[in-house]
Amino acid sequence: MSNEEWFPLIDEQGKVIGKATRRECHNGSRLLHPVVHLHILNPNGELYLQKRSKDKDIQPGKWDTAVGGHVDYGETTEEALAREVREELGVTRFTPHPAISYIFDSDREQEMVHAFFTVYDGEITIDPVEIEEGRYWTFSEIRQNIGKAVFTPNFEQEFLRIEPMLLKAIGLIHD
Repeated sequence: MSNEEWFPLIDEQGKVIGKATRRECHNGSRLLHPVVHLHILNPNGELYLQKRSKDKDIQPGKWDTAVGGHVDYGETTEEALAREVREELGVTRFTPHPAISYIFDSDREQEMVHAFFTVYDGEITIDPVEIEEGRYWTFSEIRQNIGKAVFTPNFEQEFLRIEPMLLKAIGLIHD
């Protein structure tokens, strides 16, 4: 038995209609599959980002959402989010708030992204295989670097879409 990763294939409403391997989903077939993202705000209103490992097959060495990963076949979105956050950052206790769901299209793949955010103030222990480094960024630092090949295109698009929601959450932190 191979230990190939299997992803659910979904329709545009998110209903599972089949399954495919990671390789099949990332080989340009553009098979629609679900992923999860978590944006982590600290109490100072800064956003945690991870720098993708240089060994990643997609967007190596770019800064990206704090956590991003695939939903495995047979797994719920919530289970995938908890697993990815634990694997990538060593975080097991957090409260995810839904932010946005959308279809991300690139020349290599098509993903239904389920993005969440949380406010977190605890320890983060990055997985050195997945992540080169991680740190908190101010919103102005992020804005100053958009369009300069510092971030993944997916992060830039998503950040610009949910920035108002994140700023509102920061306002609630400081009220």
